[in-house]
Amino acid sequence: MKPVVWFRIAAGLMLLFAIGHTMGFLTFQPPSVEGQNVWKAMNAVHFSAGSSTFSYGGFYKGFGLFITAFQLFAAWLAWCLSSMARRGTPGVRTIAWGMSILQLGSLVLSLRYFSAGPVVLSGLTAACLIIAALSSSPHAAQIPTNRLSTIDA
Repeated sequence: MKPVVWFRIAAGLMLLFAIGHTMGFLTFQPPSVEGQNVWKAMNAVHFSAGSSTFSYGGFYKGFGLFITAFQLFAAWLAWCLSSMARRGTPGVRTIAWGMSILQLGSLVLSLRYFSAGPVVLSGLTAACLIIAALSSSPHAAQIPTNRLSTIDA
């Protein structure tokens, strides 16, 4: 398959990951009394930083939403790379390798800290991006030179 297809599959997987992540962390309810107590404490305990006051629960929610925004951006970028690969735009392969490394990092973190869903999505996305990077042209596209025409006065 062409890199265009692999980038688009990766974009779809990243979009699915973003939706699942957001729904999962926004609807999470601790299953035990101990977990519920921690959850309540995270939201009840506040601290000051500079002239603002924060809670640990607020940080948790903010970081979760930041991850969603990042995942949506990564999905958009993978989709853009598919179009760039189709046109032979220079730099696609380099960006694809960067995204591949990022997804491999996501896979390692998912294996260490999360459940099977994030592991599978991170692994599949990394595989798609690696295949897209390998199948992308290593050569930069030729940029046509335009000649300025002179206007007769």
